Amino acid sequence: MDYRKESLKKHAEWRGKIEVVPRVEVDSREKLSLAYTPGVAEPCLAIRDDPEKSFTLTRRWNTVPVITDGTAILGLGDIGPEAGMPVMEGKCALFKAFGGVDAIPLCIRSKDTDEIVRTIELLAGSFGGINLEDIAAPRCFEIERRLKEDLDIPVFHDDQHGTAIVVSAALLNAAKLVGKEVSALNVVINGAGAAGISIAKFLLNLGVGDIIICDRKGIVTEETAANDAQRGIAALTNQRGCSGLLFDAMKGADVFIGVSGPNCVTKEMVRSMAEGAIVFACANPVPEISREDALEAGAAVVGTGSSEKPNQINNVLVFPGIFRGALDVRAKDITFEMMLAASRAIASCVSDAELSRDYILPYAYDMKAHKAVAEAVAEAARRAL
Repeated sequence: MDYRKESLKKHAEWRGKIEVVPRVEVDSREKLSLAYTPGVAEPCLAIRDDPEKSFTLTRRWNTVPVITDGTAILGLGDIGPEAGMPVMEGKCALFKAFGGVDAIPLCIRSKDTDEIVRTIELLAGSFGGINLEDIAAPRCFEIERRLKEDLDIPVFHDDQHGTAIVVSAALLNAAKLVGKEVSALNVVINGAGAAGISIAKFLLNLGVGDIIICDRKGIVTEETAANDAQRGIAALTNQRGCSGLLFDAMKGADVFIGVSGPNCVTKEMVRSMAEGAIVFACANPVPEISREDALEAGAAVVGTGSSEKPNQINNVLVFPGIFRGALDVRAKDITFEMMLAASRAIASCVSDAELSRDYILPYAYDMKAHKAVAEAVAEAARRAL
């Protein structure tokens, strides 16, 4: 199937992937009077006296916006907020299908950090949590930081943390499969934007031995960093002081993680890696190196972002369960402990007996995995209360 052509046709048929459906019937005078005037005045007054009751008397407790400014949509880049709507709608459909979370797409016509933050702050009283999506780095880091400081509901940038969580889950199982300890791994990350930097931070907290992060110009150091976010991660990584290009970084590496662009890794680069090499080429729609080429070059385990290949590394395993768990316990934040619990829960859904080079992660549509993530996140949040 030509998914791109067929998807365009289907979107024209669907005219939207989500809709608003009432949870109450309003087909009589009595029912209308309870759901709307005059009866609705009573819950309004109760919330006026105690705004926290908005979580028990309205659907706020289960509602999350999926917010973008349209500047980093998939691998398409800055295509604008309206053009990002199909992705945001799709994300909302996945929230409902896999987490039972009501999600609303919000595409903001601004690239101004202050305007975006203020817009979300003004709308936050309608939601139980905030999901940021496809906002370009480095602006996304400041937007998330400020919202987490200012709001009393969970704020989660999926491109950063969702990616880091699922990549880490894949790495835990891949390392087990090739018989290597996480603490002994030498990891190369190609892509020094939101996803790459967040993956590096998460893996450092996971105890990974050594990480080198690269961008288009090569190995990122404090001297070559393009912004404060890159300088910050450069200070924590590349402990051996390596310099040069991606080709140089990959020599002897145990793991390659690509969150960058198409066809930037060659077979020669993979051959230069350590025995039992793990390659996660996650760029979409075209990976850094094809699964077939990576395996032919000697990689032991290969994951990609594609649903057409084994070992799809996809955020959909993360965000529905993360928010389901956080919303269920009325968490005010999504902490590292909650994210680590999510990562370990995903990894645990593949048993030792099932683990193979073609199966290191549960499938995106595995409802047991989504339930496991939600339960693990809720438990981690309860422990922090």
